[in-house]
Amino acid sequence: MDDKPLIALISAVRASIPPTLDAFAVGFPEAQPWNIVDDRLLEDADAQGGLTPRLQLRMERLIDHALVEGASAVLLTCSLYAPVAHEAAVDADVPVLAPDDAVFLAIIDEGYRNVLLVSSGAGPLEDSVTRLRAFVGPEVTVLGALAEDAALAARRGDIGAVVDAIASAVRASPEGFEAVVLGQFSLAPAAEALAARLRLPVLAGPQFAVKRLHALISKDKP
Repeated sequence: MDDKPLIALISAVRASIPPTLDAFAVGFPEAQPWNIVDDRLLEDADAQGGLTPRLQLRMERLIDHALVEGASAVLLTCSLYAPVAHEAAVDADVPVLAPDDAVFLAIIDEGYRNVLLVSSGAGPLEDSVTRLRAFVGPEVTVLGALAEDAALAARRGDIGAVVDAIASAVRASPEGFEAVVLGQFSLAPAAEALAARLRLPVLAGPQFAVKRLHALISKDKP
């Protein structure tokens, strides 16, 4: 019998999948990732002005599907649907994580007092900045930067163009931040090159999420 933990990854953007799988290969190789994809979730949210009750129910059904089929944990890779993960986690018997839960914790753990969150979409940027500010409180200054060109580049797999787009957005932002936070999993492949170019820490969600899942699941093992 295969005793590998089955981790359901629920994605709205296919470009989020490779960096998440890479993070599992490095940080949790004994896990068995299971991709569940609804590639209309983000487009429909954009068209409907955000996360509507109907879209929330749609994500809840995907999470329920993963739980019914025996997932050891569920990780959403689309930040806009983070509130749905938080609600589902209340009654779930296994961990259900939003994509940025762990990276938000890392900001506090690392003691940052001023961070810049970069997103490739205006709606997700507003959502992520609002949630991060609520999470870290007034002790941490959170600014936002929009790198719209990064979205298409990420879908093409053009990491160099993703780095260029984010670097441009960062340099157009007010100075003083100590770290850059990437607001989408799809931007994560640019983290290392971006950190070298900016000479700043760049925090990407997949690595932190996988590390937290590994800790949670290992803790629950007998």
